[in-house]
Amino acid sequence: MTISETLPMTALPAVHRNATFINAPVETVWSILVATGKPLPFFFGAICDTKDGLRPGARMRMVHPNGKIAMVAGEVLSFDPPHLYSHTFTMTNIDEGPATVTYRLTPEGNGTRFELTIENAPAGGKLEKQMLGAQTFIGSNLKALAETGRPAFSGRMVMQMAPIVALMAKRSQRIENWPL
Repeated sequence: MTISETLPMTALPAVHRNATFINAPVETVWSILVATGKPLPFFFGAICDTKDGLRPGARMRMVHPNGKIAMVAGEVLSFDPPHLYSHTFTMTNIDEGPATVTYRLTPEGNGTRFELTIENAPAGGKLEKQMLGAQTFIGSNLKALAETGRPAFSGRMVMQMAPIVALMAKRSQRIENWPL
């Protein structure tokens, strides 16, 4: 089950929340969510790359599997295993941002409530639209991976499309433009 809501805030960008129930223990979901060094189908095949590990203040980026393109760049704001991970979020192909992304894991029955919150994205901008479109994709693919060991069909297709995505990357997305 997935639940989405947008909370309007006067004179501030909206807060967007998406919750997904995952039939797996919090520790299992957490270990998949914060994996580094390997392609993550729920993050569009990107590899979480960080020089100093995932800890508050550390720079991080999501890198294309070819290692030549930075897809997202940010800084870890909170890291409280196995329940909370938050970071700034700049999509390298969009000249907007950063927004803030928070992943919250809460034990619920025999499983985990995975909540993805997006804050501070420029209202009505490309970044907000892209991120809103990604919320359900991320939740459903993380769910499938944690429950079955395989991403959902959409995640498998994204992984197959990775070489084509690399061909469409802008020069500004080259990894040397987004150092850690």
